[in-house]
Amino acid sequence: MPATIIDGKAFAAKVREQVAAHVARLREEHGLIPGLAVVLVGEDPASKVYVRNKGTQTLEVGMNSYEHKLAVDTSEADLLALIAALNADPAVHGILVQLPLPGHLNSDLVINSIDPAKDVDGFHISNVGLLGTGQKSMVPCTPLGCLMMLRDHHGSLSGMNAVVVGRSNIVGKPMAQLLLGDSCTVTIAHSRTKDLAEVCRRADILVAAVGRAEMITGDMVKPGATVIDVGINRIERDGKAKLVGDVDFASAAAVAGAITPVPGGVGPMTIACLLANTLTACCRAKGLPEPEGLTA
Repeated sequence: MPATIIDGKAFAAKVREQVAAHVARLREEHGLIPGLAVVLVGEDPASKVYVRNKGTQTLEVGMNSYEHKLAVDTSEADLLALIAALNADPAVHGILVQLPLPGHLNSDLVINSIDPAKDVDGFHISNVGLLGTGQKSMVPCTPLGCLMMLRDHHGSLSGMNAVVVGRSNIVGKPMAQLLLGDSCTVTIAHSRTKDLAEVCRRADILVAAVGRAEMITGDMVKPGATVIDVGINRIERDGKAKLVGDVDFASAAAVAGAITPVPGGVGPMTIACLLANTLTACCRAKGLPEPEGLTA
């Protein structure tokens, strides 16, 4: 049987509906509106598109959106001063600094200057440590979206063998921590793993986040496995630009039990989870119950 397609676009729409409903209740019952501040330094075209989409979707769910667009030559001191002001602003519950930053800025220093409670990207070293030790944290948006889709598809993940291909701080490592938290047996693999194909074939859940176009092929997939493709790669095929994942979709879909497409899989979940994280941060800041199903 062909693999079930996990529709990230539809699932993200459902998450945004849940967020919007909770935001409406916060407004009605507590006079509270979650606020997300996004900081963009420079004119990177892809970043500008991401920031615009984030602002639009933030407003659509009833939150306040605060955009700060800074010149490419903005000094580190000025950027840190802006972040300090946002940390102190009670109307701002979530802060996101769009990456990548221009080369003269220290990304680690900038990210770690954000109040961890407002770090809706989940990149602050304190949130990394909290996640790694199983404590309450802000969780990176892309891995959180993957976890939500896996829970929705499988229900319980307990006891499943999971392989995460990729060891980045943004996806691979936090994804592994989240799967461990749901009682999976987890292997982190990468481009230098010996006999990568054999390692992948042991996975009930295979998460591809290595950043190489169509690296995972169907012969690397266990029959019936669930394949989550995090990759977004632009390639040229037959003279045309095309967007593909880290998984060769056609061959993997012939073997897998379920699979996310690219585009339309993991991608839409990232902004949806950013909104969910902002809502969660707002509720935590005010000592209110967190929204069910929208956190790890």
